Amino acid sequence: MSSPFEALDQVDSELEARLRARLIEVAEEQGILDLTYETVETPLGALLLVATPEGLVRVAYEREGHESVLERLADAVSPRILHTPRRLDRARHQIDEYFAGKRRHFELDLDLRLSKGFRRLVLGRLLNIEYGYTRSYAEVAADSGSPRAVRAVGTACATNPLPVVLPCHRVVRSDGKPGEYVGGQEAKQKLLALESH
Repeated sequence: MSSPFEALDQVDSELEARLRARLIEVAEEQGILDLTYETVETPLGALLLVATPEGLVRVAYEREGHESVLERLADAVSPRILHTPRRLDRARHQIDEYFAGKRRHFELDLDLRLSKGFRRLVLGRLLNIEYGYTRSYAEVAADSGSPRAVRAVGTACATNPLPVVLPCHRVVRSDGKPGEYVGGQEAKQKLLALESH
Protein backbone atom coordinates (compact mmCIF):
# COMPACT_ATOMS: atom_id res chain seq x y z
CA MET A 1 0.00 0.00 0.00
CA SER A 2 1.43 3.38 -0.95
CA SER A 3 1.67 6.19 1.54
CA PRO A 4 -0.24 9.49 1.16
CA PHE A 5 3.12 11.16 0.49
CA GLU A 6 3.83 8.88 -2.50
CA ALA A 7 0.40 9.68 -3.94
CA LEU A 8 1.06 13.40 -3.44
CA ASP A 9 4.45 13.08 -5.20
CA GLN A 10 2.75 11.39 -8.15
CA VAL A 11 0.13 14.16 -8.37
CA ASP A 12 2.91 16.79 -8.18
CA SER A 13 4.85 15.06 -10.98
CA GLU A 14 1.79 14.82 -13.20
CA LEU A 15 0.88 18.47 -12.55
CA GLU A 16 4.46 19.56 -13.28
CA ALA A 17 4.45 17.61 -16.56
CA ARG A 18 1.14 19.20 -17.63
CA LEU A 19 2.34 22.69 -16.67
CA ARG A 20 5.61 22.19 -18.57
CA ALA A 21 3.72 20.97 -21.67
CA ARG A 22 1.43 24.01 -21.48
CA LEU A 23 4.39 26.37 -21.08
CA ILE A 24 6.03 24.90 -24.19
CA GLU A 25 2.77 25.12 -26.13
CA VAL A 26 2.24 28.79 -25.22
CA ALA A 27 5.88 29.69 -25.94
CA GLU A 28 5.63 28.05 -29.38
CA GLU A 29 2.30 29.76 -30.13
CA GLN A 30 3.71 33.17 -29.22
CA GLY A 31 6.99 32.61 -31.04
CA ILE A 32 9.09 33.17 -27.93
CA LEU A 33 10.79 29.78 -27.75
CA ASP A 34 14.25 30.68 -29.03
CA LEU A 35 16.25 27.62 -27.96
CA THR A 36 15.14 24.07 -27.32
CA TYR A 37 17.35 21.27 -26.06
CA GLU A 38 17.47 17.55 -25.49
CA THR A 39 20.14 15.01 -24.66
CA VAL A 40 20.61 11.78 -26.55
CA GLU A 41 22.57 8.78 -25.33
CA THR A 42 25.22 7.54 -27.77
CA PRO A 43 28.17 5.13 -27.64
CA LEU A 44 30.27 8.25 -26.92
CA GLY A 45 28.13 9.33 -23.96
CA ALA A 46 25.30 11.84 -23.80
CA LEU A 47 25.22 14.45 -26.55
CA LEU A 48 23.40 17.72 -25.94
CA LEU A 49 21.32 18.83 -28.95
CA VAL A 50 20.18 22.45 -29.10
CA ALA A 51 18.04 24.03 -31.81
CA THR A 52 16.66 27.42 -32.77
CA PRO A 53 13.63 27.85 -35.03
CA GLU A 54 16.15 27.97 -37.93
CA GLY A 55 17.74 24.61 -37.15
CA LEU A 56 20.22 22.68 -35.05
CA VAL A 57 22.64 25.21 -33.56
CA ARG A 58 24.74 23.17 -31.14
CA VAL A 59 25.82 19.60 -30.42
CA ALA A 60 27.95 19.19 -27.29
CA TYR A 61 29.79 16.34 -25.63
CA GLU A 62 29.48 15.76 -21.89
CA ARG A 63 33.10 16.79 -21.39
CA GLU A 64 32.16 20.30 -22.58
CA GLY A 65 29.72 20.60 -19.67
CA HIS A 66 26.14 20.66 -20.91
CA GLU A 67 25.04 23.29 -18.39
CA SER A 68 27.98 25.53 -19.33
CA VAL A 69 27.10 25.15 -23.01
CA LEU A 70 23.49 26.17 -22.29
CA GLU A 71 24.68 29.17 -20.26
CA ARG A 72 26.91 30.33 -23.12
CA LEU A 73 24.05 29.90 -25.58
CA ALA A 74 21.79 31.94 -23.29
CA ASP A 75 24.35 34.75 -23.53
CA ALA A 76 25.11 34.37 -27.24
CA VAL A 77 21.65 33.59 -28.64
CA SER A 78 18.82 33.99 -26.14
CA PRO A 79 17.97 33.25 -22.50
CA ARG A 80 14.63 31.79 -23.61
CA ILE A 81 15.57 28.10 -23.43
CA LEU A 82 13.32 25.13 -22.71
CA HIS A 83 13.87 21.38 -22.57
CA THR A 84 11.55 20.28 -25.37
CA PRO A 85 12.47 16.79 -26.57
CA ARG A 86 9.64 16.63 -29.14
CA ARG A 87 11.11 19.48 -31.19
CA LEU A 88 14.38 17.59 -31.54
CA ASP A 89 12.92 14.19 -32.49
CA ARG A 90 14.26 14.35 -36.06
CA ALA A 91 17.79 15.22 -34.97
CA ARG A 92 17.76 12.58 -32.23
CA HIS A 93 16.47 9.95 -34.67
CA GLN A 94 19.20 10.76 -37.22
CA ILE A 95 21.93 10.70 -34.54
CA ASP A 96 20.65 7.27 -33.43
CA GLU A 97 20.70 6.03 -37.05
CA TYR A 98 24.23 7.34 -37.54
CA PHE A 99 25.59 5.49 -34.51
CA ALA A 100 23.71 2.35 -35.59
CA GLY A 101 25.56 2.50 -38.93
CA LYS A 102 22.33 3.21 -40.86
CA ARG A 103 23.01 6.86 -41.80
CA ARG A 104 25.98 8.31 -43.70
CA HIS A 105 24.96 11.96 -43.78
CA PHE A 106 22.52 14.17 -41.92
CA GLU A 107 19.48 15.81 -43.43
CA LEU A 108 18.83 18.54 -40.88
CA ASP A 109 18.30 22.27 -40.99
CA LEU A 110 21.37 23.88 -39.45
CA ASP A 111 21.78 27.27 -37.80
CA LEU A 112 25.44 28.26 -38.22
CA ARG A 113 25.24 31.60 -36.39
CA LEU A 114 27.90 30.52 -33.88
CA SER A 115 30.61 30.44 -36.58
CA LYS A 116 31.73 33.44 -38.61
CA GLY A 117 34.14 34.23 -41.43
CA PHE A 118 36.79 31.67 -42.27
CA ARG A 119 35.60 29.28 -39.56
CA ARG A 120 32.17 29.14 -41.15
CA LEU A 121 33.72 28.60 -44.58
CA VAL A 122 35.69 25.64 -43.21
CA LEU A 123 32.54 24.14 -41.67
CA GLY A 124 30.94 24.22 -45.11
CA ARG A 125 33.93 22.35 -46.55
CA LEU A 126 33.53 19.60 -43.95
CA LEU A 127 30.34 18.50 -45.68
CA ASN A 128 32.43 17.64 -48.76
CA ILE A 129 34.36 14.96 -46.86
CA GLU A 130 32.45 11.78 -47.52
CA TYR A 131 31.59 9.18 -44.93
CA GLY A 132 34.47 6.74 -44.50
CA TYR A 133 37.10 9.17 -45.81
CA THR A 134 39.43 11.66 -44.18
CA ARG A 135 41.18 14.82 -45.33
CA SER A 136 44.18 16.51 -43.81
CA TYR A 137 44.03 19.95 -42.22
CA ALA A 138 46.24 21.12 -45.12
CA GLU A 139 43.83 19.73 -47.72
CA VAL A 140 40.88 21.45 -46.06
CA ALA A 141 42.86 24.70 -45.92
CA ALA A 142 43.55 24.42 -49.67
CA ASP A 143 39.87 23.59 -50.36
CA SER A 144 38.95 26.70 -48.38
CA GLY A 145 41.11 28.89 -50.62
CA SER A 146 43.83 29.54 -48.02
CA PRO A 147 46.46 26.79 -48.33
CA ARG A 148 48.62 28.30 -45.60
CA ALA A 149 45.77 28.51 -43.06
CA VAL A 150 46.32 25.04 -41.62
CA ARG A 151 46.17 26.26 -38.01
CA ALA A 152 43.04 28.26 -38.74
CA VAL A 153 41.41 25.08 -40.06
CA GLY A 154 42.40 23.37 -36.81
CA THR A 155 40.80 26.18 -34.85
CA ALA A 156 37.63 25.99 -36.97
CA CYS A 157 37.40 22.26 -36.29
CA ALA A 158 38.11 22.74 -32.57
CA THR A 159 35.31 25.32 -32.30
CA ASN A 160 32.84 23.45 -34.53
CA PRO A 161 29.47 23.99 -32.82
CA LEU A 162 28.00 20.89 -34.48
CA PRO A 163 30.45 18.00 -34.04
CA VAL A 164 29.31 14.66 -35.47
CA VAL A 165 26.76 16.43 -37.71
CA LEU A 166 29.45 18.60 -39.35
CA PRO A 167 32.16 15.93 -39.54
CA CYS A 168 35.30 17.65 -38.22
CA HIS A 169 36.32 14.20 -36.94
CA ARG A 170 37.17 13.38 -40.59
CA VAL A 171 39.96 15.98 -40.60
CA VAL A 172 43.28 14.47 -39.55
CA ARG A 173 46.91 15.43 -39.44
CA SER A 174 49.06 15.15 -42.58
CA ASP A 175 50.91 12.20 -41.02
CA GLY A 176 47.59 10.32 -40.74
CA LYS A 177 47.30 10.63 -36.96
CA PRO A 178 43.86 11.69 -35.74
CA GLY A 179 44.84 14.94 -34.05
CA GLU A 180 42.79 16.79 -31.46
CA TYR A 181 39.00 16.68 -31.19
CA VAL A 182 36.40 18.48 -29.08
CA GLY A 183 35.02 15.14 -27.88
CA GLY A 184 38.51 13.82 -27.10
CA GLN A 185 40.87 11.67 -29.12
CA GLU A 186 39.13 8.45 -28.10
CA ALA A 187 35.80 9.77 -29.42
CA LYS A 188 37.44 10.81 -32.68
CA GLN A 189 39.00 7.38 -33.12
CA LYS A 190 35.67 5.69 -32.41
CA LEU A 191 33.89 7.85 -34.99
CA LEU A 192 36.54 7.10 -37.60
CA ALA A 193 36.33 3.38 -36.76
CA LEU A 194 32.51 3.46 -37.03
CA GLU A 195 32.77 5.01 -40.48
CA SER A 196 35.46 2.61 -41.70
CA HIS A 197 33.04 -0.34 -41.84
